[in-house]
Amino acid sequence: MKFLGFVLLLAGWLIAVAAVAMLAAAGPRAGFVLAAIGVEILGLVLFIRAHLVPWSDRD
Repeated sequence: MKFLGFVLLLAGWLIAVAAVAMLAAAGPRAGFVLAAIGVEILGLVLFIRAHLVPWSDRD
């Protein structure tokens, strides 16, 4: 899960950079950037959840 979260963070960043570099029109570019932000949020959630201590292990 940690690795998958990190890969999703990286993929979201690459999608956003590629959209800004390759798309000239503002509409499609904004759509790709919003999708990239969604991928980054998903990656961040997975990365954080992988580092949480389970409730049964807490004192």
